Amino acid sequence: MNPEAVNQLLRKRRTVSPALYTQDKEIPKEVLEEILENANWAPTHRLTEPWRFKVFTGDSLQRLSDYLGQYYKEHTPEEKFSEMKYKKTVKKPLQCGAAIAICMQRDPMDSVPEEEEIAAVAMAVQNIWLSCHAYGIGSYWSSPKAMYQANEFLNLPDGQRCLGVFYMGYYEGNEIQSRRKPIEDKVEWM
Repeated sequence: MNPEAVNQLLRKRRTVSPALYTQDKEIPKEVLEEILENANWAPTHRLTEPWRFKVFTGDSLQRLSDYLGQYYKEHTPEEKFSEMKYKKTVKKPLQCGAAIAICMQRDPMDSVPEEEEIAAVAMAVQNIWLSCHAYGIGSYWSSPKAMYQANEFLNLPDGQRCLGVFYMGYYEGNEIQSRRKPIEDKVEWM
């Protein structure tokens, strides 16, 4: 394995919002399957493998859009309702080539703390993110309140909960720039 290739993959990965996606370009199922297989290899304490995914493609993206829009309408007080935010909410899924509901199955034996299960799911999502970047797919992890309350919509069994939705789509354009504060500001050698 080439360490420099890994360094570049990690350092060039960026969040790409659905507004930048090339619309009407689906992500092939084979690519999605590879990306999800990579997620499956995330670290997991005691091998609980808590990640669960609900994949939306094609017409099911409209169902996700409808759910998010309906939730916003039903749970936003009239004085806080924004037509612009509503339109943006329903548009996001429709701009994607795929979207994945990121879910967690709590270990029924309660053998590890819940925080470790959440961390394992986040590591699986990082594998998805890196895989998307390698495939030239933009991606964005969103955690609207609607997804935390989506158990019925997603038909989640007892012990599962949703941690957000991961939007994905091909995009064109230049590499998205970012910067980080120096690592020296965040490390104390003991």
